[in-house]
Amino acid sequence: MAGYFAIFLVLLTLTCGLIWLLDAWVLAPKRQQRVLEAKAAAKGELPEVATNELLKEPSYVETAKSIFPVIALITIFRSFIYEPFQIPSGSMMPTLLVGDFILVEKFAYDVKDPVWRKTLYSNKKPERGDVAVFKYPLDTRVDYIKRIIGLPGDRVIYRNKQLFIQKACTVEQAENCTNKLEVVALELKNEGEFFQGQYPQRRYTEKLGEVSHDILQTPMRPEQTQIFYKQANTEIDEFIVPEGHYFAIGDNRDNSGDGRFWGFVPEENLVGKAVFIWMSFEFNDDANSWLPRWVPVGIRFERLGPIH
Repeated sequence: MAGYFAIFLVLLTLTCGLIWLLDAWVLAPKRQQRVLEAKAAAKGELPEVATNELLKEPSYVETAKSIFPVIALITIFRSFIYEPFQIPSGSMMPTLLVGDFILVEKFAYDVKDPVWRKTLYSNKKPERGDVAVFKYPLDTRVDYIKRIIGLPGDRVIYRNKQLFIQKACTVEQAENCTNKLEVVALELKNEGEFFQGQYPQRRYTEKLGEVSHDILQTPMRPEQTQIFYKQANTEIDEFIVPEGHYFAIGDNRDNSGDGRFWGFVPEENLVGKAVFIWMSFEFNDDANSWLPRWVPVGIRFERLGPIH
């Protein structure tokens, strides 16, 4: 089911629309009838002030009619086209930073209704490398954003901070499938640009097929394999993606609660594809400052643009 705000928008839109229809079909004709009755009782024309008073819409009707077009457009845009999100954590650094405001393309995958999230139209499937927003499998009231690493049928290994992927065989390859376990190429970009606590992080460019993006690793932090998601008949750091599911992890590899720890994303949980950063605020991180940490202190204009 959708989040509370989406449900609120839909209910508000329906309420305003129903009030508008009620006025058009029932209340407005009654007001006109009262005017005719008043004219008949007065045996002539009524003063303009009296006519206007009898035709005056109730305040709730006036309010509903004035906001309905705006609310309806917002609901349609947010439900089926683009939805804005704010990045609350550093799990997708350096691709997305805290304070980034992004647009998520709702029609990139299946188009769903805004309340019950039932598929209305089947569109494209996620591709390896997509930055996707989805309902957290352990609590669907929460939205998560991660990068799609494994597609249905893929075998994914995350060992010693290195990704390996054995792609699923296609229908055409079914009889003679020779797909091998392949290492995902990494190229060191810099070190010390970002920190996780006191530990410097290394920034790599990672290539997933034709998609290149940057990731962060913290060499001094050991992998937490003891709390990795345990899938039957696999090694502790191996994941075989079930049909109808996807495997997603964060770009900040040692600071992300992702599929390595809770498993796979069901296809019905997908919300959309993150496509654009439309605003990026810097926040105050000086512990001695009188400003609260949530107060923006600058805009990172250089971050605005498409998400890769």
